[in-house]
Amino acid sequence: MKVLRMLDRGLMKAEEHILSYSIILIAFMVVGNVLSRAIVGSGWAYTQEISRFAVTVATFMGISYAARKGRHISMSAFFDLAPYPIRKGLSILIPALTSFVLLILAFFAYEYFMSLYESKRTTTAMEMPVYFMAVVVPIGFIFGAIQFLRNMWINIKEKEVYLAQDKKDYS
Repeated sequence: MKVLRMLDRGLMKAEEHILSYSIILIAFMVVGNVLSRAIVGSGWAYTQEISRFAVTVATFMGISYAARKGRHISMSAFFDLAPYPIRKGLSILIPALTSFVLLILAFFAYEYFMSLYESKRTTTAMEMPVYFMAVVVPIGFIFGAIQFLRNMWINIKEKEVYLAQDKKDYS
């Protein structure tokens, strides 16, 4: 158990760093390109490709982080009004279904990644293999599925209703 907790903390720190640096990279690329156009008269050719990659990384790696922190989008009107037994059941069912859907999406994302890998296409400006941009998609879906399974497990194990591993329901 101690090893799993250490791995989990390491993964959380890695997610935080990846997300932080992705957002900083997007800001740097956009501002740098605007300044380059204003000062020199032409932008950086590779800016769009790097920004697209950083947005993809932030989006799909953010799935896991949002699930870990209970910050994901939720339609909670029925959930908030439901009595405890129904809310408890939903707190187990919803993460289980979400995890299942994310695993299905991971499968299709992997198939897409493999098709890009086999196509040997490259980006226009940097001539980087296109599959580099898609590799984080199945990984993000799998990490997100794992986090939702953890959310389901904490609700099975504990008496209270949890929105995430460390976040109790506010109702």
